[in-house]
Amino acid sequence: MKRLVQILICFLFFSQHLAAQGERDKIETMRFNFISSKIELTSNESEKFWPLYNEYNDKVKAIKKNLRQNYKRKIENLGDKEADELLTLEIQSKQAEADLFKLYNERFKSIIGSKKLVKLHLAEEAFKREIINTIKDKND
Repeated sequence: MKRLVQILICFLFFSQHLAAQGERDKIETMRFNFISSKIELTSNESEKFWPLYNEYNDKVKAIKKNLRQNYKRKIENLGDKEADELLTLEIQSKQAEADLFKLYNERFKSIIGSKKLVKLHLAEEAFKREIINTIKDKND
């Protein structure tokens, strides 16, 4: 009986994980479609752009994940030293994101040009607003 309960708990946890992963995949597909429609990439541009765009996003996510994990670890026993370390790490993380933004913008520009790059930034912001509005509508 105890083993059955353990299996059920594992199954429930795994099911929730899959559902969350499914939602993330759905949002990523929506982002891809939204951005594609806004910046109107040629097939040649698209072939070069999307792998680079995904690479950039993966690196930004890794920086943010590292910061979140450090906050979770250090917040338990937060003293002045730990707080200073977290603030320093946050500044370093923001700087690393800015450096990536600058580097990848140059790479994006070489593939899609300046006008489409501006459209990309506008599309990303519009997509974020759309997702937030969708969440708000669900909660109302």
